[in-house]
Amino acid sequence: MKARIFNFQFSIFKTVWRYTVAIIVYAVPVIAAAQQTLENPLRFSSLETFIEGVLQAVVMVALPIIVAFIVYAGFKYIFARGSIDKIKDAHKNFTYVIIGTILILGAWVLATLIGGTVTQLLGN
Repeated sequence: MKARIFNFQFSIFKTVWRYTVAIIVYAVPVIAAAQQTLENPLRFSSLETFIEGVLQAVVMVALPIIVAFIVYAGFKYIFARGSIDKIKDAHKNFTYVIIGTILILGAWVLATLIGGTVTQLLGN
C-alpha cells in the first residue's frame, strides 16, 4: 500500500515538476522579449502615408495591366474587320479600360493631394 501511495505522490511530483520547467522555459523568453521595444515593421509612420503607399503600389501593379487591356482593345478593333457588333464590343471594352484607369489614377491623385494638404495643415 505504501508503494502505491509513494508512486502516486511521485507521479504528481513529476507532473508538477514538468509543468514548472515548461513554464520557466517558455516564460523566460516572453519576459525577456517584453522588456524590448517593438519596432514598426512597416516603413509608414502614419495612416495617411500607409494609404498613400498602398495606392501607389496598386497603381504600380495596375499600370501594366491597363496597358495590356488597351492593347487587347486595340486588337479587338483590328480583328473586328468592319463587323459592327465586334466594333461595339471593342469600343465597350476600351471605354471600360479608360473608366478603370481614371478611377485608379484618380484615387491615387486624390489620396496624394489629401495627404499633402493634411501634412501642410498639421505642419509635420
